Amino acid sequence: MAQDQDSVYGLEDLVNNLQVEQLDTYLFRGFTEVRRTPRVFGGQVLAQAFSAASRTVDAQRSLHSLHAYFLRPGDVEKDIIFDVDPIRDGGSFTTRRVVAIQGGKAIFNSSMSFQKAEQGLEHQFEMPAVPGPEGLMAEWDYWEELSRLHPEKLPQGTQRFRAIDARLIEPRDPAKPEALQQPLQGMWVRANGSLADDPALHRMILAYASDLQFMSTSLQVHPVGFWTPGFQGASLDHAMWFHCDFRADEWLYYHMDSPRAAGARGFNRGSFYTRDGRLVASAVQEGLIRLRPIET
Repeated sequence: MAQDQDSVYGLEDLVNNLQVEQLDTYLFRGFTEVRRTPRVFGGQVLAQAFSAASRTVDAQRSLHSLHAYFLRPGDVEKDIIFDVDPIRDGGSFTTRRVVAIQGGKAIFNSSMSFQKAEQGLEHQFEMPAVPGPEGLMAEWDYWEELSRLHPEKLPQGTQRFRAIDARLIEPRDPAKPEALQQPLQGMWVRANGSLADDPALHRMILAYASDLQFMSTSLQVHPVGFWTPGFQGASLDHAMWFHCDFRADEWLYYHMDSPRAAGARGFNRGSFYTRDGRLVASAVQEGLIRLRPIET
């Protein structure tokens, strides 16, 4: 069900793609409409799994945390079956397990927790002082520039993607990466258009966006990028916490750092702030960052 190769892939297309089809009470089906990467983009599976789980939960309860593992590469040519296990419905919390399946094998496994609204103690870390999104290069312009510098490097569909406006503060050339002083990076993100007022929709879009550029944080202090010969990279796991409601169609600052890399794995942390400095969501991810010997 992929779009025409020359058409622009916008926000409405993304929202439709992430809304999985319900086959039975706890069984759903999704597909891959845009090919951002050679395999199914991790953020897509994450968001589609949430879409499936949320359809089995009381609308008065909101997703507050998710924990997921990427088990196998997803095939962009095949539909994805999402099997939801209604493991718990409690007085305040609802828990769902979701497994994504292709060809009879699990490619993704997750636990998601939903909570009814409550008031309680509050505190947060302050938002770092960073430039605003105005004047920064949009991701699609960044990929256009890379396609001119490095023809044939980008997967088909990358430059057509217009659903999320993502703007790195300091973009790197993945073909000629320079080592930076610290393993951190910042990016402004928002849905490229208006979204309905459903809080679950805004969480779904942010879950998708949370996988953009995240794993590359652990590469910032190394002269290594995704196009470096011998490099093998893949998301291994991903977790998110949603602290309060927000709008994903308004600018959010995504602050990412990597406290440690070891064992061919890079550990990354992320925080989403509104423009007025409110911390609305957090994420962590570990990714495979393996350098294989190059045969000569």
